[in-house]
Amino acid sequence: MNILVTGGAGYIGSHTVLDLLNRGHQLVIVDNFANSDRRVLERLFLLSGVQVPCITVDICDEAALRLVFEQAQAQGQPFDAVMHFAGLKAVGESEREPLKYYRTNVAGTVVLLQLMQEFNVQHLVFSSSATVYGDPASLPLTEQSPTAPQSVYGRSKYQVEVMLADYCRANPAFSAIVLRYFNPVGAHPSGLIGEDPKGVPNNLLPFISQVAVGRRAALQVFGTDYPTVDGTGVRDYIHVMDLARGHSQALERLFGTPGWHVYNLGTGSGISVLQMLETYRRISGQAIPAQLAPRRPGDVAACYADASKAATELQWQASLSLSDMVADTWRWQQRNPNGYEAELIAEVSHAGDVGA
Repeated sequence: MNILVTGGAGYIGSHTVLDLLNRGHQLVIVDNFANSDRRVLERLFLLSGVQVPCITVDICDEAALRLVFEQAQAQGQPFDAVMHFAGLKAVGESEREPLKYYRTNVAGTVVLLQLMQEFNVQHLVFSSSATVYGDPASLPLTEQSPTAPQSVYGRSKYQVEVMLADYCRANPAFSAIVLRYFNPVGAHPSGLIGEDPKGVPNNLLPFISQVAVGRRAALQVFGTDYPTVDGTGVRDYIHVMDLARGHSQALERLFGTPGWHVYNLGTGSGISVLQMLETYRRISGQAIPAQLAPRRPGDVAACYADASKAATELQWQASLSLSDMVADTWRWQQRNPNGYEAELIAEVSHAGDVGA
């Protein structure tokens, strides 16, 4: 298939691009590089041997995005589906700048859907988030659990979900799969691509990694009095390679199953902050200093998925362990102590197998 991947240079998008290439798909990436690095494209080529076209486009720019659809059609290769990752994702920033998040995440998706309708593209996989559930009343979370997002970011994701459901009802031929994933971590096992947050990391594992490699002084552990195994927050961490595979298998499910479909992607078990920290210390051999701090407002004690629906309908299950997540993250961070660096490109020969 010929697939348009919005936000394909980002953390989850780039790993999914590799998985899609490994399955023989043809891709076009659009990305505005607001939260990604252009050098990831060189890494993708090193891993796959395929030069994926990447066009610098903001999905809110209707005229520029229309040109992408027109060019594909003019070349006799119209898009069969869209994999939609493009969006803003920092919870704290979303509270400070709500309009920025509604413009990009919601209005940008409206622009994308209008062009898909204009060019008769009837299949979409949407990158959503477990934040749509908010503070869970019970665990594990199923797709039928109540949705009550607690942040502007979460509400922007949920509004797109509702919009897609409405669009599917109005257009019976359209097929949309919403993937609510939990806490993506890890990196490609080659160490060539991984998570490279701009500024202070918002998520636990990148922060631990930067402390381990010496970029930051210490990890702050927010909250030690939760009703959990050791008093620290518990989350469902999923390896980004498992997550990428879930997107590819969702794409296969799209065809022949019109309508709106939602799936949780998670491991189904929770890992505490201290368990993650101790695992990282063991695998990296680094001391990784940590400081205990009070709870942060809005944080929940525990959150983990029931992913049985994805197992049944997508034939997908997470397969990589916590040790895999940490080992691959540490390999990425060691090879890229300051994130993406041009110097590494010259040192690495062609890796050949995109699934390596």
